Amino acid sequence: MLFRGPRKRLDMPYLAFVGGTETYGKFIEKPFPSLVEKAMRQTCVNFGCVNGGIDAFVNDPTVMEICSEADLTVVQVMGANYLSNRFYSVHPRRNDRFLRASTVLQAIYQDVDFSEFSFTRHMLGALHTKSIERFDTVVVELREAWVARMKNMLGQIGNKVILLWFSEDELTDEHWADRPGQLQVDPLFITASMIDELRPMVKDVVIANPTESAVSRGADGMFFPKSQEKAASEMLGVDCHVEASAALIPKIRDQLYAI
Repeated sequence: MLFRGPRKRLDMPYLAFVGGTETYGKFIEKPFPSLVEKAMRQTCVNFGCVNGGIDAFVNDPTVMEICSEADLTVVQVMGANYLSNRFYSVHPRRNDRFLRASTVLQAIYQDVDFSEFSFTRHMLGALHTKSIERFDTVVVELREAWVARMKNMLGQIGNKVILLWFSEDELTDEHWADRPGQLQVDPLFITASMIDELRPMVKDVVIANPTESAVSRGADGMFFPKSQEKAASEMLGVDCHVEASAALIPKIRDQLYAI
């Protein structure tokens, strides 16, 4: 896997950041890991991966070893749709890419042609449209797989971890079908109870819900080609990253001073 530069030295104290598109900071000159680095005056290594999920990291022993040797690792909460499970497989690095459905899922959805799908969210949307009752079975599987995979990741990194919820959506136990946008929620299918199950394995959980003011700035200050203007406008912008770093910095300081 290739990560965002510049290359950082790992022979001195450093903080590691693991996550998806937001951690990578697509279209953002200084994503929140860079802002934390400036404020903390300590090397921050950004392992963000565009459209990455847990699978992009948990199966990479090099990244896991680097994180385990960091003074502290910030793990962004990523969606449950971005991982291989009992029902379907995703691309090992671009975890938003749908590869194939298992025989189990094909048996549940005999009325679906899975060759039509390239992306997990598109596939899940089609399954939801076909049958809400059957779809609940899929959601349960994704959540169970997500918790198990997260425990695997945290076990490899060790307990020097802060979980980061960085999203416009609230972290709640509200049923996914009752939430506005349903399948557009990000990270998808993650509940407060799932995060609570992981709390004994981490140092802290930071909730970074951007303010309306930050979200309203849209793509202001972001860098992108004209063809990507719509995509950029749907992402968390510059001010959102500033707010996320502001939420993280005091928590990181607390943990570093406690070590």
